[in-house]
Order: sequence, then structure tokens, then C-alpha cells
Amino acid sequence: MKQPLARSRRLATEVVAELIDDDERTPLAQVPTATSLGLVSCHACDQLSPRALEGEPCPRCGAALHHRKPASVSRTWAFLLSAMILYIPANLLPVMVTQSLLGTQQDTIFSGVMYLWLSGSHLLAGVVLIASIVVPLLKMMILTLLLVSVRFRSTWRIRQQTRLYGLVELIGRWSMLDIFVVALLASLVRAGALATIVPGAGALAFGAVVVLTMLASLSFDPRLLWDSLEPTEHADARQH
Repeated sequence: MKQPLARSRRLATEVVAELIDDDERTPLAQVPTATSLGLVSCHACDQLSPRALEGEPCPRCGAALHHRKPASVSRTWAFLLSAMILYIPANLLPVMVTQSLLGTQQDTIFSGVMYLWLSGSHLLAGVVLIASIVVPLLKMMILTLLLVSVRFRSTWRIRQQTRLYGLVELIGRWSMLDIFVVALLASLVRAGALATIVPGAGALAFGAVVVLTMLASLSFDPRLLWDSLEPTEHADARQH
């Protein structure tokens, strides 16, 4: 677990440093692209094949060859907008319902963070806050930026945008921390009539947000960012 966490921290530091840097200091190298050479790469194994084989099985692994992920932008927008809608009830509805002899208590993500903070568990409160609120929101903001950039064929800080997509892929695994805590408590705290902890409706909405943002990032094709550098006649090669 330490190795993925250290990798996430290192990548986040590199992305922040590159966002501060100026692209003009390091001009983009003028190198031939697969599109200009009439080639297509396999999404599964990165094998390069002639563009004429598009739609056919990859000679190496057998996966279908596509110049770009089919309907990448449309599918990404669909998953992303669904996640944005569910993000609201995920934070407003209770994620954990505690039933005991003293009554029923419903806790949202934010109320859980406040309880941890006031009880002295500042580090754990910060981890839950970042993993449950900040990370999903950050992922949705980054994916929105990338989609808008593709829509307007923007070349602004294109290297950094590519690194941001890599960061979204890397931090996605840490988004389920709050659901994991609720599931763990629900399975451990079973004291008969004394107390029972069950997941609330907010947990379902939050889990859906995490899954939808992961599907959105998987549906997005980062190579669409670099299509803005191709001549205008290659614009129709982008998949929406």
C-alpha cells in the first residue's frame, strides 16, 4: 500500500510543478505521429498496425483496432454528468445509520468528518475528507477541463493536461475509502438489540459517483488532446 501511495504523492507533486511551468520554455517536439504515418495502435497491447486494419482484430492480442475509442467524448460526458448529479445526494443523504437503545442516528460524510475532527482524530478526518469529498470533485473538474479542451481543440498546456489525466487514473482507487469504512463498521458492529450500523442511501449514491467517475476516466481517450496538433484534415478522425 505504501508504494501506490508514494507514487500518487510523487505524481501529484510533478503535476503541480508542471502546471506552474511554462510550455514556451520547452517547445513541443516536431515528431511524426501514428495518424500522420497511417498507423493505428491497439488499446490493449499498444501494437502498431496499418490504418487499413481498423475495425479488425489486433494481430498480437486479438482486440478490435480503433483509431480512437469509439464515442469516447459522448460516453465520457454521459458518465460525468451522471456522477455530477449523484454527487449532491451523496453528500446530503446519510451514508451510515446507527440504530441503538438511545435511538437512531444518521450521519452524512461531512458530519462524520466533523465528528472525527472534534474527537481528536484530525489525521483520519483529513483522510476521509480528501478521499470522500475532495478527490471525487477534483476528478470531475479535471475530466470537465479535458473534455472542454478536446471540444475546442485547445493546445493550452497540453503536456500538463495529459499528466492530469494520468493523475485521475491513479487517484481513482482511493475514492472508495468512505464506503469501505461504512462496510467494515456494518459487518463488525452487530450487538443484537444494543446497536446496529447499516449503510444509508448516501452510501449508495456515493458508490455510484465513484463508479461513474471511474467509467468516465476509462471512456476518455487522452490521445484526443493531441489531435488538436494534427492538420485540420485529420479532425474527422476524432471519435465523439
